[in-house]
Amino acid sequence: MSDSTPPQSTDLELVRRALSDQEELLHLMERYESRLLRYVHRLTGLGQQCVEDVVQEVFIKIYRNLNNFDQALAFSSWAYRIAHNEAMNYIRSNNGRKTLPIETDDEDSLNLADILAGEVDLPDEAARAEQAQLVRSILYTLKPVYRDALILRYLEDQDYAAMSDILQKPMGTIATLLNRAKTQFKQLAQKNNLTLHFAS
Repeated sequence: MSDSTPPQSTDLELVRRALSDQEELLHLMERYESRLLRYVHRLTGLGQQCVEDVVQEVFIKIYRNLNNFDQALAFSSWAYRIAHNEAMNYIRSNNGRKTLPIETDDEDSLNLADILAGEVDLPDEAARAEQAQLVRSILYTLKPVYRDALILRYLEDQDYAAMSDILQKPMGTIATLLNRAKTQFKQLAQKNNLTLHFAS
């Protein structure tokens, strides 16, 4: 791998260089590998090896389709879109099997609870751990499209425009999708006696 690529290179600069020098694609892969691994893991609940296999396929798709990338769009959204599609393909190929992450995602789960709820009543660490497990369980009970919307917005910190690119839906639809996802999350939380005081 070349050491000549400055760290401040933009995604678009790397894409343009990669179109004429495949070695430059490695810099893009390094930049996005950890993000896409985390995203696919959050979305599917797969173990590390399976997540790595999915992301490897994502990078193969990026390599094969780089010439077709619309440089007017954000590369990050395009990469996430491919990762989203590959993750959904995995879920479909496993008949929509619901999984829970093998590795613990307590901090992710509590962050999501905090964001959705506004305030959370956690008297001690044991209650905190129990609540994290319950939030994670509820998240993976949701339909993949709702789980994906919550993950992209609140854990991956994607804005509506990026989500529109990733999910290939109008921004108005993204807003509706998020509202429905939060409503379903809230309903499931209440059924599971989860102590959340949801913000309006």
